[in-house]
Amino acid sequence: MRKSFVVIVLAVLMALYTSLFVVQEGQRGIVLRFGKVLRDSENKPLVYAPGMHFKIPFIETVKSLDARIQTMDNQADRFVTSEKKDLIVDSYLKWRISDFSRYYLATGGGDVSQAEVLLKRKFSDRLRSEIGRLDVKEIVTDSRGKLMSDVRTALNTGTVDDGEEVAASGADDAIASAAARVERETTGKQPPLNSNSMAALGIEVIDVRIKQINLPAEVSDAIYQRMRAEREAVARRLRSQGQEEAEKLRASADYEVTRTLAEAERQARITRGEGDAESAKLFASAFSQAPDFYAFIRSLRAYEASFSNNQDVMVLSPDSDFFRYMKSPDSTRK
Repeated sequence: MRKSFVVIVLAVLMALYTSLFVVQEGQRGIVLRFGKVLRDSENKPLVYAPGMHFKIPFIETVKSLDARIQTMDNQADRFVTSEKKDLIVDSYLKWRISDFSRYYLATGGGDVSQAEVLLKRKFSDRLRSEIGRLDVKEIVTDSRGKLMSDVRTALNTGTVDDGEEVAASGADDAIASAAARVERETTGKQPPLNSNSMAALGIEVIDVRIKQINLPAEVSDAIYQRMRAEREAVARRLRSQGQEEAEKLRASADYEVTRTLAEAERQARITRGEGDAESAKLFASAFSQAPDFYAFIRSLRAYEASFSNNQDVMVLSPDSDFFRYMKSPDSTRK
């Protein structure tokens, strides 16, 4: 009896445990009974908020949906501006589920990959349309913020026929088909939604950002070569200007050297001339005081200069006045 009681208690506890489920914070829960979604009076899927809830064990299962903001990176793609110039744009967007029941029905059971495929196609089409209206300068400067805002608004509210929109894209057709499926599977009055907006899928785009804008490789190479040629031309011009300035400075320095040397030579000649004049004056004054003595001194200097080299040959008459001081005094008197 006691064992039976224990078994019953364990069975009750097991049933109670399996009948409880917890929806974590940042998630929402949708209960499926035999694979079919539990719905409310308007035939919308019942959405369970975070917390503890009850379900029928072994019959009902729980499908969790992520309520947090999610980031979707887009592969860098080629876009054409209003100037018919190509740009490689790398971007991403942030989104979250705004209507869980609509999202569940539109994506075939809350399939995130299907939602992101539709979101990516719609985002690419919208971004291509917005970039096609702007030139490169507007995209990379002040209009870039407005571009992102316009893309986010168009994704959330959809596009309207304002006379400038092109024909509906494949993404618009897929979103409209998913929105129509939601309308068929629900009853009651639904809020008016644009069938080509992400709101029709129960998705809200929080933010859209461009991470990087590059030129295609062939354009970048051409621009680099042009910039390199321009820099080389500037370098050649600066180099020639430097050489010209160097020649000017060198010529000026040579002129200063020549002028300084000429001035020094002139001063040296003037000083030498003044010294020679003073020397001649002193010599003349001394010579006038003792002519015979200084005549004798000058003759001795002449002898020294003439006979210093043993190889010199002088052809003079012995009676020449040059040798008068080399004769005996008696012969000199005669």
